[in-house]
Amino acid sequence: MSDDDLKNELEQLRKENAALKKGAAAGISMKVSEKGGLSVYGMGRFPITLYKEQWLKLLDMSDEIRAFIAANEKTLKAKG
Repeated sequence: MSDDDLKNELEQLRKENAALKKGAAAGISMKVSEKGGLSVYGMGRFPITLYKEQWLKLLDMSDEIRAFIAANEKTLKAKG
């Protein structure tokens, strides 16, 4: 490969890397999994996938979850 080819490839890789970083920084995203579950990406290394009924049950418990977090603030750890 010539120097120009290497420079062009390096520039293209930098652009692709920037696009990937931008996508990762966009935050949380969702998609329907192959088995029909709702997958939430961006919370950690792996997606969180639950079926519709499970998500709805969890959402219905949001006040209880917040209360539990508040009650256990001292023992729960924060990421970062």
